[in-house]
Amino acid sequence: MQDSKLNILDRLTLPTPRFFRKIRSVPVAVGAVGAILVAAPALLPAALVSLGGYLVLAGSIGAAVSSAAVTPGEQVQQAQERKELMGGSSAESL
Repeated sequence: MQDSKLNILDRLTLPTPRFFRKIRSVPVAVGAVGAILVAAPALLPAALVSLGGYLVLAGSIGAAVSSAAVTPGEQVQQAQERKELMGGSSAESL
């Protein structure tokens, strides 16, 4: 039986399910608000600027996690077929 675990490169290159594509817009918006707060440090109190940094961090992590979601089953088969076609995953060839 073949190993059915996906590495991070496989997860990022396989298509993201529709639900997680919709969810991904929320952390991107949170990160954008944080970037706005960080970009204007002279006009805002220091607490808001540091809050902006945390919002950027939370938004980027949330977007990365929702981008790495894949549908189980058929996408594992796609990744295995791609590995066989290319002679291994891209991480193995590095």
